Amino acid sequence: MSKPVQPTMTAAYYAQCVISFAVALGSVGIGIVFLPVNPWVRAFLAVAVLYTVTSAFGLAKCVRDRQEAANTASRVDQARLDKLLSEHDPFKVDNL
Repeated sequence: MSKPVQPTMTAAYYAQCVISFAVALGSVGIGIVFLPVNPWVRAFLAVAVLYTVTSAFGLAKCVRDRQEAANTASRVDQARLDKLLSEHDPFKVDNL
């Protein structure tokens, strides 16, 4: 049996994700700094953005963990099936 192909992440894709995140967070930060409102409103918006970012990281970790758990269970089931198939001899005659 062949192994399932695991998707690989290239360095360019990783760099693109990091740069995209930095640009998005930086632009929101700059927008909050230059917003013509009371400093308390700016502080509230800054905390709200930081909370949103940390929640997004937490959600991404939960999704990743669930996917890894499903893949692990699938691999265990596949290993059991492979073992059963390798031990099965269709030409074996049972002597009763």
